[in-house]
Amino acid sequence: MKKSILAPILAIVVMAAVLLGLNKGFAAKEAALNDQELSIMLHNLLPRSVEFVEEPYTGEDANIQTVYKAENGYVIETLVYGYADNIRMLVGVSNKGNVTGLVVRELNETPGLGGNALFDVDFLAQFLNTSGEAEVGNTVDGMTGATVTSKAVTRSVNSAVAFVTGADVASSATSWGG
Repeated sequence: MKKSILAPILAIVVMAAVLLGLNKGFAAKEAALNDQELSIMLHNLLPRSVEFVEEPYTGEDANIQTVYKAENGYVIETLVYGYADNIRMLVGVSNKGNVTGLVVRELNETPGLGGNALFDVDFLAQFLNTSGEAEVGNTVDGMTGATVTSKAVTRSVNSAVAFVTGADVASSATSWGG
């Protein structure tokens, strides 16, 4: 009876060890791919940059998560609450304070409304070459049915520009965070 139980237990232990080894190998590969993807995005968001250095952020703007410095500007990672959840973005800003590129990295807004911020090129393109004075309804046309998300994206861009220029940018948040 003991022999019949020992073989399956041994097989389970061996398979668990194999799976653990594979998991560690895949985790290293995934980390390398994530680093490569980030590098490509940083270079696309701040054209003509050669090297990016992650700098510690010690400022008071809770929207700013990470700062990547290059010779001709910065790429700022922001995290701002939208209508349903946080919106994570990367915003490229030149040393002169102009937005050179932006991409929404993570978003869980309402599909068909705020969720469109992930790929609405016309909406996102409005921020290019701006210098931190963006305001929904004034300088930026918000997405239809997604005012809160539009304002959250705008706050992200304004925070990124304010970091580079040293400006004090007020948000236009609604009472529920958008």
